[in-house]
Amino acid sequence: MLKVGLLGGGSWGTTVASLTAKNSPTKIWARREDTVNDINQNHSNERYLPGTKLTKTLTATTSIKEAVQDADVIVMGIPSQSFRHVLEEAKPHIRPWVPIVSLSKGLEKGTKMRMTEIIETVMPGHPAGVLTGPNLAREIMAGQAAASVIAMVDDTIARRLQKLFSTGLFRIYTNEDVVGCELGGALKNIIAIAAGMGDGAGAGDNTKAAVITRGLSELTRLGVAMGGQPLTFAGLTGMGDLLATCNSSLSRNRTVGFELGKGRKLQEILDSLNMVAEGVKSVGVVIELAEEYNVSMPIAREVYNVVVNGNSAKDAFRGLLRQESGSEAEPG
Repeated sequence: MLKVGLLGGGSWGTTVASLTAKNSPTKIWARREDTVNDINQNHSNERYLPGTKLTKTLTATTSIKEAVQDADVIVMGIPSQSFRHVLEEAKPHIRPWVPIVSLSKGLEKGTKMRMTEIIETVMPGHPAGVLTGPNLAREIMAGQAAASVIAMVDDTIARRLQKLFSTGLFRIYTNEDVVGCELGGALKNIIAIAAGMGDGAGAGDNTKAAVITRGLSELTRLGVAMGGQPLTFAGLTGMGDLLATCNSSLSRNRTVGFELGKGRKLQEILDSLNMVAEGVKSVGVVIELAEEYNVSMPIAREVYNVVVNGNSAKDAFRGLLRQESGSEAEPG
């Protein structure tokens, strides 16, 4: 019975904590006292998962020390831009060699690091991994079937954790390509914003299919250039996550794009979300990486122009239409 300490009381962190609590003792840390009280007293998290019931054995705390000091596995359900700070705060209380698994789908500004790279930097000697895939929290909490991937370099540890996260209709696969799995989760958020902009502007399904497939080509090119395996991007953490995020009304990044496509201002959209849209935070890093690795990413570039430079969704689609189209195997 592995004890789990999960940091982060948002929708996905709470969902994963509720899943692992079915298999092992799990304690979740949340910043807000009202969230902690809601989980402990009502077995719910109305702020992020309204109308859903959590596993009754899940307990919550506002103390990071209490959440991690006895844990055999640490799970980080923290947004990418706060990830390092929270991990550093937890570091003195984490026992040696305990595996640390990230749930975040983003890239750190400034360093351009993936979350497992931050784990390896802050907590050297601890096995680092990522749980990622097409996982919409509310669907999973509603009991709908889903699949995810636990990616770690050490396959023995991955297989042990596979059993920890697997519960009924939530199916877990293993993968040793940590780089590819992690990048697929981070990069698809940018494409989801573009797909959402098309939906909001009424562009139609043909346009959306083109954005998704050419977007997959973009994220695969950058992912492979950075060391990921090509097949990874055709799997759950690439194509699978991309399809779910681009198509679902539950997707935060697609929602941001949808509202941009309708003409709303970005800050107004973000203020109404109540949750982090990782694609907005990571798009600048993605463009920096595309330039560093000399990879053409025209869709990501147009999303950057909208999110950072203030262009409109119509400007973005005009920009894409100006791109020359050659062989499908070529960039553009």
